[in-house]
Amino acid sequence: MGGVPTKHHTRSKTGKRRSHMALKPANLIPCPECKFPTLPHRACPECGFYKGKKKGK
Repeated sequence: MGGVPTKHHTRSKTGKRRSHMALKPANLIPCPECKFPTLPHRACPECGFYKGKKKGK
């Protein structure tokens, strides 16, 4: 009675289930200050600006 599957799943059935697991490309936007590609809603790793202000160290 445990977690042993009783029916075989075809490759197409498995592939259809896994079709949504693919990694999506990162949504990079240019930093308004230095134009370095940056993830949205995060301080720029290059210049340290976020929302027009210097953040971090």
